Amino acid sequence: MTGTDYTFSFDVPQSPEDVYDAVIDVRGWWSQRISGDTDRQGEFIYEVPGIHRTRARITELTPHRRVVWHVVANWFASSPEVDEWAGSDIVFDIEPTAGGSRLTFTHVGLTPELDCYEGCSVGWSRHALGSLRTLITTGTGAPITPAEEVALQSA
Repeated sequence: MTGTDYTFSFDVPQSPEDVYDAVIDVRGWWSQRISGDTDRQGEFIYEVPGIHRTRARITELTPHRRVVWHVVANWFASSPEVDEWAGSDIVFDIEPTAGGSRLTFTHVGLTPELDCYEGCSVGWSRHALGSLRTLITTGTGAPITPAEEVALQSA
């Protein structure tokens, strides 16, 4: 892949410990449809039936500093022949700042050359930039709801 990996950063007034705890609470910001543990090394599955399925292995958990998921397998209904996320890494880097913390999200391998780039960048903006930030700052995220899943399935 030759393009730039999808990434963004944001600052919050919360501690690195609070940011880390929110990142590993994947059900609190991405979806309740997570099978498996997200707070220890191992694998978990995210699925919106008929739309998207990802199997990720948590390869790094450095408390209050870094979380890395390696995508083992992925499927999108919009491009069922292409496993574009497989082999990519989703990285959450946490740094202390004078006023709290900075979270840098990078989906290594999600580049503009991929068919899913536009939709995936919109999804990550909604989930990691929006919902995760809200979980960190207010204690309540906005994970995808069953009603939103139904809407996606019928779109």
